[in-house]
Amino acid sequence: MQHMTIRKSLIWLGGLMILAFLLYTLLDVSGTDLTPQDRINTFSTRFLGIFIEAVPFLLLGSLVSGLIEVYVSKDDLLKLLPKNPILATAGGAVMGFAFPVCECGVVPVTRRLFTKGLPMSVGIAFLLAAPVMNPIVFVSTFIAFGWGEIIVLRFVMTIVVAVSVGLIFAYLARPHETLLPVSFAPVRGGNWGIQPLPPQKMTLIGGLYRAGRIASDEFFEMGRFLIIGSLLAAWMQTRISQQSLLDIGSGAFVSVLVMQGLAFLLSLCSTVDSFVALSFLNTFSTGSLVAFLTFGPMVDIKSAMMFAGVFKKKVVVYLIVLPFLMTLLIGIWVNIWMMR
Repeated sequence: MQHMTIRKSLIWLGGLMILAFLLYTLLDVSGTDLTPQDRINTFSTRFLGIFIEAVPFLLLGSLVSGLIEVYVSKDDLLKLLPKNPILATAGGAVMGFAFPVCECGVVPVTRRLFTKGLPMSVGIAFLLAAPVMNPIVFVSTFIAFGWGEIIVLRFVMTIVVAVSVGLIFAYLARPHETLLPVSFAPVRGGNWGIQPLPPQKMTLIGGLYRAGRIASDEFFEMGRFLIIGSLLAAWMQTRISQQSLLDIGSGAFVSVLVMQGLAFLLSLCSTVDSFVALSFLNTFSTGSLVAFLTFGPMVDIKSAMMFAGVFKKKVVVYLIVLPFLMTLLIGIWVNIWMMR
């Protein structure tokens, strides 16, 4: 208990130090026509835009997490998964159609599924793919681009990257001990993480009440990482000119790299990023647009911070680097293929 209290205190202290640093750098307006007040206003507007856009999805994910804990048993979950690890991982990549959450909501859901005994490879595939592989994002992408190569490539690339990264983690020895922090150590009953609720008969109201209590704890715990990630994203949007990135975004390689950086920087919700990508349709290559639409929902600033609440630091690095490299290579290949 004391260890957890110290850990939480350090997280909040680190958050306050980050906020102080961001405010200090925002007040430096040398070489610009802006006043400190202008930059603070821009930063505040962008932070609130990112945070308000993400909070409903984090709340939805927390509610789903609470319902899973109360109403879904480990045996029920494992019965739904194929025995073959490759097929099970592929199944994890399309679980978003059953749990339609974005990159903020998927993190608490994934963590709760891990406590239910979900195989590591399936959880990783779900974590990376669900922000794209869900009906809401499918509809928004279709409205923005219609039926064509971009919508097909977006969903195909998402499945390929998510399943590939999931299978990489699948072949680790004792993956839960290797990848998850000490707070996810085994507890009575064989689950991972939070102590399972004692089995007892529940009324509907009682079950919903318990799910709500769990969802509340989940929301506030993951909300800390969302706040820090939103602050960093707003700071980068304020300090780094998007036009400076777009000016160098030409060529089969550079355009993909720039659009991946822009996706990470903007930290858009996957339900609306298609309409932002649409504005680049006539200036950027197909491969770079698909990379933007694939990498951004998998990894952005706020989701990377939230990963830290689930995985060990080394794993967080892998979850950023592996999807980045894979989407980069596939995006370059798409550009070269389209130029033929």
